[in-house]
Amino acid sequence: MPIYEYRCQSCDHELEVMQKLSDPELSDCPACGEPELKKLMSAVGFRLKGSGWYETDFKGGDKKRNVAKEDSAPTSESKPAPPCDGAGGCGACATPAAAT
Repeated sequence: MPIYEYRCQSCDHELEVMQKLSDPELSDCPACGEPELKKLMSAVGFRLKGSGWYETDFKGGDKKRNVAKEDSAPTSESKPAPPCDGAGGCGACATPAAAT
């Protein structure tokens, strides 16, 4: 839905309004009440709402792929971290575990 900018020719009040393309232009200023609002020429902003705005929404069949994760081999092999022993040696523990 487009977001339009208006300025009052009487009091210079500016406002942004979200309107449908089919909605009529506003004319009455909400600040002073005069019928002096004029639509400004600017880059029209809009909001994409609803489903259908993702690349994967338009894929056919059962195969869906993640665009961010292409089917390629990793550049470096990483080893999983060793399990935490609670003694503070894993780097994830701030202090060693208290003996009970």
